[in-house]
Amino acid sequence: MKLDPLDHEIINALSGDISDSLRPYHDIASRLNISEDELLRRVRNYEKTGVLRRMGAMIAHRVAGVDANGMIVWDIPEEHIEDVGRKLASTQEVTHCYARRRHPDWPYNLYTMVHGRTRKTCERIAARLAQEVGIGNYKVVFSTREFKKTSPRYFVK
Repeated sequence: MKLDPLDHEIINALSGDISDSLRPYHDIASRLNISEDELLRRVRNYEKTGVLRRMGAMIAHRVAGVDANGMIVWDIPEEHIEDVGRKLASTQEVTHCYARRRHPDWPYNLYTMVHGRTRKTCERIAARLAQEVGIGNYKVVFSTREFKKTSPRYFVK
């Protein structure tokens, strides 16, 4: 799908904070000087063509009491990475799942993020997931400080 400048503006507007009004799409459309129907037509087209996979809320997890963010790094045999990655990504506890290249001093090639109220909770989740997928070589690495948390901006002027 070829995106025009208005598509760029719409995608950026959807990537930022959305108002808590009763008609948030109307608010976005008004800011962009288009009708709400035009905005919704384009959003539906983004979904249909795969430009937009999903929309969701970002929770201020530390404010909500979720203080532990565990990045589980996995050493997965290359021939199993697709299968194991899909299994881990399908679990409720995993919020992010990425395959990455190995490095000489870092043998891990699959990364999954889990969240919990405590580090112990994340470690228990990791142990259970490891048992479910039959992988014993993993580590849980914890965030110690949050420097930035914003929605991505795809078309910066």
